[in-house]
Amino acid sequence: MLDKKSTAELFEKFGMTLSGEQFDRLDKYAEILAVRNEQINLTAITDPEGIAVKHFFDSIYPFTMYVPDEGASVIDVGTGAGFPSCPLKIYRDDLKITLLDSLNKRVNFLQELSDLTKLDAQCIHGRAEEFGKKEDMREQFDIATARAVANLRDLCEYCLPFVKVGGVFVSLKGSSGKDELDEAKAAIKLLGGKTEKVEEYELPNGDGRTLIVIRKVSPTPKKFPRNAGQMKKKPLC
Repeated sequence: MLDKKSTAELFEKFGMTLSGEQFDRLDKYAEILAVRNEQINLTAITDPEGIAVKHFFDSIYPFTMYVPDEGASVIDVGTGAGFPSCPLKIYRDDLKITLLDSLNKRVNFLQELSDLTKLDAQCIHGRAEEFGKKEDMREQFDIATARAVANLRDLCEYCLPFVKVGGVFVSLKGSSGKDELDEAKAAIKLLGGKTEKVEEYELPNGDGRTLIVIRKVSPTPKKFPRNAGQMKKKPLC
């Protein structure tokens, strides 16, 4: 489905080299995504070039600006069709990934994807505000990540409870990321985080992106995360 030459050139232009095996796994991912998207609403982007740039490159490239440690544990909160963690796992097979999503149909897709592309991912059906309080999940991960599934203030409340003290929350945002960061400063501090890195950049097609890395410097207070209704009624600010 993906064009091997143009995909390889896309990544190489930005200092990333895809092996033949990595390309084959990404190509299989693209194929499964396109087929299953006809049955489940997974993505509006289904053309090969769009998948290569807006899904695969967009998931992997930020982690060349923040490079996870060897063997790091990663939870992808509200992962949807597996972005960014599944392409990242194909590029960095040493990582241990957990995929959390609230829609069972998507989790079934993720499990199929994991099996067919040998991701060895843990796929969990559940809500972040519930699993973020579970003893076997809370403050158990080196990295939590999310790709633009909510505003940054709320994402911090969903994601930071999963992160070990000393670990990071890596948020992949659009061009409004810095504005969202200004609104989220109080929440970040309250939840035990400290902003460590903010990087604005563009995808090869010109779309603006912001990488925000928040270090977990102290435990998150036990009352967080709250449920969505409480978060909407009383935002952290």
